[in-house]
Amino acid sequence: MSHEAAVHPPHPQPPGGGADTSARPAGRAAPPDGTPAGAAPPDAGAAAPVASGPPPSERAVPRREHRYDIDLMRLICSCAVMLGHVGAVFIGAVERAESAGPAVYWVGHVADSANEFAVPMYFAMAGWAVLVGAPPRDSAQIWQRIVRNGVPLFLWTGAYLAWARLRSRTEGPVSSLALDAVFGSVRPAYHLWFMYAYIPIIAVLAVAVLVRAGQRPWGLAAALLAVACAPSALKTAGALTGWDTPDVGWGFGTYSLVYAVVGAMLFALPGLAPGRRWWLVPVLLAAFAGCLWYNTQVRYVIPNAHLFVAAMTGCVLLAVSRLRVPERLRPLVAKLAGAALGAYMVHVFFVEELVRPLVTPGLSAPAAALLLVLLLALTVVLSYAASLLWGRLRLRRWLG
Repeated sequence: MSHEAAVHPPHPQPPGGGADTSARPAGRAAPPDGTPAGAAPPDAGAAAPVASGPPPSERAVPRREHRYDIDLMRLICSCAVMLGHVGAVFIGAVERAESAGPAVYWVGHVADSANEFAVPMYFAMAGWAVLVGAPPRDSAQIWQRIVRNGVPLFLWTGAYLAWARLRSRTEGPVSSLALDAVFGSVRPAYHLWFMYAYIPIIAVLAVAVLVRAGQRPWGLAAALLAVACAPSALKTAGALTGWDTPDVGWGFGTYSLVYAVVGAMLFALPGLAPGRRWWLVPVLLAAFAGCLWYNTQVRYVIPNAHLFVAAMTGCVLLAVSRLRVPERLRPLVAKLAGAALGAYMVHVFFVEELVRPLVTPGLSAPAAALLLVLLLALTVVLSYAASLLWGRLRLRRWLG
């Protein structure tokens, strides 16, 4: 699977307060003492009593609710991405041909089709974060989010290129690949394609929020304009100079923006009653079966914009959103969610070095299924262990 996912991306907390019910109504109601509306109440000339309590600047601001269900969703998506990439190794081992190893072929496709919701869900969480969970106060805050995601993106791209060079696996000169990586994802860092879409989409949503709030984020707008014009500008430069210009991966499609906006709306809902979540299971299984059918009978990989993928994403979102995480598990879930981006960044190292050499076409169905489970568990454990380690070393801002 060439999806990725990520992310994980930022995990701000949503505001917990509702509308301000203390605002003065527009109409003029009669006072409770029976004085006609518009007439001066008794002792109107007397001095108004002084309100007690701290000044407004010192009054407590309602704290935002921490959405542990969003943390849980990030963990689910992170593991789903790894499941898809491990499954893709099985599919690649038989060169996408069922005849080369039926058991390995089908085990790989089942695993890969089960993760189709992960990429759309990351867009949904991005939309919720910017539009609902933690709307930006100003453009500086958004630039901080862009840097927080951009720095690990390029550092890990460099790490994967250096590793591929040491292993003699590069597809061309490293210097050329490094230049291409400025404009879009390159192998072996193929899973980082998602970040080239994720960063622009949080920027464009943030600009809309800031403009709606009366601000003028000219710098962000100029950066988005440059991203929008980059593909045609490079093609024009190539036509004029004869140079072989790189492809541009920055940007997003209609489907990702729709997932972000609709996902924000769904995450903001009160949530389904526990008994009603089970109603989603038949739809989820039908959507999964549709993805599996498409991947094996039509074309591999099913587009993220497909109806089957959207149905699966919606079912998983509604099943997890507002799900109560037990208090004893909340610290662990929050800690692992903070390490999700780093685990996503590093897991392809383990997929390529540990998983790929162990998968062979001639495995039986039970052996292939057991091997997939073991290799997935190994990938998840090692990826999160590595991310937690550099988190303790205070390298999170550099490595995700």
